[in-house]
Amino acid sequence: MIGKIAAGTVLLILLCCGGTAVLGGGDMLTSAAAADCGGDVTVDPDEPLPAVGELTDEQRRNAAVIIAVGQRKNVPARGWVIAIATALQESGLRNLGHLGDDNDHDSLGLFQQRPSQGWGTPAQLLDPAYAAGKFYDKLLTVDGWATMALTRAAQAVQISAYPDAYAKHEPQATAIVNALADGAGNAAGAAVDQHCAGSGEIAASGWTRPLTTGSVGSGFRTAERPSHHGVDIMVASNTPIYAASAGVVARVKCNVSPADWGCDRDGNPGLRGCGWYVDIRHAGDIYTRYCHQIRRPLVTAGQHVTAGQQIGFSGSSGRSSGPHLHFEVHRGDQTSATATDPVAFMISVGAAL
Repeated sequence: MIGKIAAGTVLLILLCCGGTAVLGGGDMLTSAAAADCGGDVTVDPDEPLPAVGELTDEQRRNAAVIIAVGQRKNVPARGWVIAIATALQESGLRNLGHLGDDNDHDSLGLFQQRPSQGWGTPAQLLDPAYAAGKFYDKLLTVDGWATMALTRAAQAVQISAYPDAYAKHEPQATAIVNALADGAGNAAGAAVDQHCAGSGEIAASGWTRPLTTGSVGSGFRTAERPSHHGVDIMVASNTPIYAASAGVVARVKCNVSPADWGCDRDGNPGLRGCGWYVDIRHAGDIYTRYCHQIRRPLVTAGQHVTAGQQIGFSGSSGRSSGPHLHFEVHRGDQTSATATDPVAFMISVGAAL
C-alpha cells in the first residue's frame, strides 16, 4: 500500500540518477478513478448519465451503449476502452450516416463499418448497439488483444488506412469508462468478475505495475532531492521488471560516468548516470524509464512490447547505493520539464505502485 511503512521498518533513501488529450483538457485522475473499479455497476444508456467533460449527450449515450454491449457480451473493461477509443477516432462517438462526397467509401455509424465488407446492412450499422456488437465479435478473435497496444488491437479489427491514429484516444477513452462505469478503467477481470487491478494484473487502462513486489522509497522531487525526477521502488537484485504499458522501446543504454566503470556490475554513489536503463514510449506520448538494471535489458530499441512483458532485472548499476528500480513517467520525451509524479500517475491509471 502506498504511503504506509510497517512499524519498525527503516525507510531507505537510495541514491540514484538525479538528473494527453483528456476530457476538457483535465487530468486522467478523476473521482471515479478512486471508486469501485466498476464493481457490480450495470450501464444503462437510457438512464440519466453523468456529465463527461465536454462530450455532448449524443456522445455520452453512444459511449454508454458501447459499454453496455460489452457488459452483455462479458467483454473485459479493457475491451470497452479499445472500442470507445476506436469510435472516437472513426466518428468522434457520433452515429454518422452517409456523408456524400465526404464519405469514406460506404462507411457508416460509430465505427465507420462498411456494408460492402460484410459488417451488416446500412440499417444495422446505424444501430449503435449492433455496430458495437460486431466490433467486439471481431476483437475477441484477435489473439492477445487484451495486452497488446490499443492501436494494434483496434487496427486488427478495423484495418484502417491510418493504423497509428487510435493511440492518442486511449487516455480519453479510459476517462470516459471511468466516468460512466464507476472507475472501470482501473479494473481487471471479466465483466462478471470485475475488480481493481492487483499486482501483476493489467488494468482496463492498459497499465500495470512495473514490479509485482516492492515499496516506494525515495519519492519524486522531495525537499531532500528536488532533482529526483522519478521514484525508487525497493526490491532485491534480479527482481523481474515489466513494461508498465504496451508501447515501443525508445532507448536501451548503459549510462554511467566514468564510462569505463560499465553497467554489468554494481555502481556506487560516487558515479553518475542510471546504469542500464530502458525507455518505452506509450500511447498519448507518455514515456516510462526503468533504471539501474543489473545487466543488459531483455529488449532492444524499436521493439514493440506488451503490457506486463518482462524487459529486464532490477539491480544497482550506475549511481546507486543499493538494489532498486528507479522508475520515471514523462508526458513527452524524457526531459526534466516533462517528468510527472509516477505515484500519482500510476494511481490515475489503476496500477498503484
